[in-house]
Amino acid sequence: MLMLLLLLVPALVAGGTECNPRDFGADSVVCVCTASDCDLQGVIPVPGDGLFTTVTSSRDGLRFAQNTSPLESTPNPDADVSLILDHNTEYQTIFGFGGAFTDSTGINIATLPLEAQDFLIRSYFSPDGIEYNLCRLPMAGSDFSIRPYSYDDVEGDVDLVYFNLTIEDYQYKLPYIKQAQQVAHRELLLFGSPWSPPAWMKESGTFNGSGSILKEMWEPYANYFIKFLQAYEAEGAPMWGVTMQNEPMTGLEDWAWNTCYWSPEDTRDWIKTYLGPAMESAGYGDVQLMIDDHNRDTIPAYVLPCLDDAGCYQYVDGTALHWYADWWTSPDSMDETHNLYPEKYLLYTESCDGWNSGPDERVILGSWVRAENYAFDVLEDLNHWATGWVDWNMALSMGGGPNWANNYVDSPIIINTDAGEFYKQPMFYALGHFSKFIPPGSIRMASSVSGPGSGDVIAVAVHNIPSQTDVVIILNRGDSGKSVSVDSGSGVEFMNFAMPAKSITTVLFHEH
Repeated sequence: MLMLLLLLVPALVAGGTECNPRDFGADSVVCVCTASDCDLQGVIPVPGDGLFTTVTSSRDGLRFAQNTSPLESTPNPDADVSLILDHNTEYQTIFGFGGAFTDSTGINIATLPLEAQDFLIRSYFSPDGIEYNLCRLPMAGSDFSIRPYSYDDVEGDVDLVYFNLTIEDYQYKLPYIKQAQQVAHRELLLFGSPWSPPAWMKESGTFNGSGSILKEMWEPYANYFIKFLQAYEAEGAPMWGVTMQNEPMTGLEDWAWNTCYWSPEDTRDWIKTYLGPAMESAGYGDVQLMIDDHNRDTIPAYVLPCLDDAGCYQYVDGTALHWYADWWTSPDSMDETHNLYPEKYLLYTESCDGWNSGPDERVILGSWVRAENYAFDVLEDLNHWATGWVDWNMALSMGGGPNWANNYVDSPIIINTDAGEFYKQPMFYALGHFSKFIPPGSIRMASSVSGPGSGDVIAVAVHNIPSQTDVVIILNRGDSGKSVSVDSGSGVEFMNFAMPAKSITTVLFHEH
């Protein structure tokens, strides 16, 4: 199947192809993709000297609309919004952006005609698309599976003799990972996250519910991680990183789907005593190890015991975060955590919309509100030390599943199996403004926003050293258009342009 799909891939699209819009009654539209037609953003180069390019998506239906204009020697004195870039003040290096290869994502993709499957993978990963490079995958089952399972469900198999990848890996994860690797021009960075150990390793004897892993299983469970790393490496999909446990605090409750409680102190002791040494001795000392993998209202408290302990600190590379508490938690907690441990990065590893909506609104086809939620959160997180942002499921059904625990949510791509087509949500384009134009290795630089219309605006600026290019991404949450003036940082080159109401604009130009 893979060779057939590769033969279907045409040459790179130079200028992009048009969205085929469809209105489902929300505040914006989706772009419809079929086996024969799908919009692709194309290769969008940085313009030559003396020019800048804007790329805009909006509630009113723009999707990566491009415009190239000359730089000007003076700012617009009547601009609603003024931005000034500061190349002398730099912050974190960006790892990238992406989504998750869940079972549900693969199950849905597999229902499409092969040509439509190819369009979907290209849309996410190729230079024609939005160029995802950083992707998560559950280590065995999650709620976005059709059953709870682990890689060793043989009771008492502490030597992991029966450890094996499952049909889900071979049918719904690995094939699409390999397709993504084939079409991507950027290196695909994969990281695994466990939702639960094998049920027989836990106090409860179940995948869900509440409780911790049995302490006598700490060593076998560390070896379980090694087996996972070895298995995916053998399949041609080596891991860039792992997180220790998805949302470890959920195991304090009678949780409806796969979980396991890890206290901060047990996290510290397991990493320094078993997991860290096991990864080093097996040759995986360079695989990134991230802790927490929960909402930002857990930091810095959750990471303090581990990162204040030299034995644990030496094995931990960063802190993984989810967005679900961002609405009521200040990003100051990210600044505080960074300032305590500046050598350890912060990375957003899971986000989705619809999770807290009513049953009839888990999926809203064409919602610009959700695209704006995504863009605002990415911008806020980048401005508070996040090194990247990873979405949850890359594709779900019309009902936001499948999900064995009925925890349905929305996704940037929704698949209509009956029609053999898929819909690119406004969220897809919102994320694409970051993933396509902020390549890994870019460095965030200081920027300031002012002006009478700046209350509706949030922005971030990054610098890409190899190409000597700058990128500014601006979100206008206002119900009216804005005139914008960007000072490139030189004080003699300005970019003056208009932003529509409810829109995202990426600005591209060469640094001088």
